[in-house]
Amino acid sequence: MYSSAQFKEEDQQQVIAFMKQHPFAMLIGNSNGRAVATQVPLMIEEREGKLLLLGHITRKQDHQLVFEENAEALVVFTGAHAYVSATWYENPQMVSTWNYSSVHVRGKLLFLNEEGLIDALRKLSLHYEKQNTQSSTIYDNLPAEYAAKMLKAIVGFEIEVTSIDHVFKLSQNRDEKSYDNIISHLKGEGSEAAAVAKTMEERKDKVFKQ
Repeated sequence: MYSSAQFKEEDQQQVIAFMKQHPFAMLIGNSNGRAVATQVPLMIEEREGKLLLLGHITRKQDHQLVFEENAEALVVFTGAHAYVSATWYENPQMVSTWNYSSVHVRGKLLFLNEEGLIDALRKLSLHYEKQNTQSSTIYDNLPAEYAAKMLKAIVGFEIEVTSIDHVFKLSQNRDEKSYDNIISHLKGEGSEAAAVAKTMEERKDKVFKQ
C-alpha cells in the first residue's frame, strides 16, 4: 500500500467507520504462490476488545480451498475515487493524479461450523435489512427447505483483525485555493467524482486547520 503521513487519518474509529460505510470488500488469500480474490459483503463487529469481520463464501471454490491451506487474509475496503487534473491546481505545471480512499486489513480467517454460519446469516441479513424483522429475506423468515439447501452451498467465516493500514489520498498536499478548485471540478464530473468532492468538503477543516 502507498503510504504517506499526509494521507493518514489519526482517529482509528474514523477508519473503522469507513470500513462500515464500504462493506463490499475484496477478500484476498494466497497459498503456494497462488493468489485468489473474491468480493464479499462483510459485517464489522467489535467484540471483547477485538475487531472481527464476518461473512460467507461459496463452498468448494478456489477462495475456500486457499484459506484452508493458509488462513492469512488480506481484505481491501475501497471508497469513491476520481481523476484529478493538474490543470485544476494554482500551479498546473506538474503531473495529474488520482484521489481515492482505501483500507487494507489483515487477519486470520476462521471457517465457522453450521451453528456459526446460521448466526452469521442472521446477523448479516438483519444488518443489511436495517433490522427489519418482518423482511422476507432475513434468515429466520426463509422457507426451511430453501434455508437447508443454502446452508450446504456456503461456508461462514470470521476474520480476527491483526492490523489495519489505510490511505485517504484527497489532495491534502495542495494549497487551499487548489483544494477548493479540485472540489468544484469534481462536483461537475458527477457520480464517483462528486462523492470524492463531498468527502473532501467534509474533511477540509482537518486539512486546513485554523
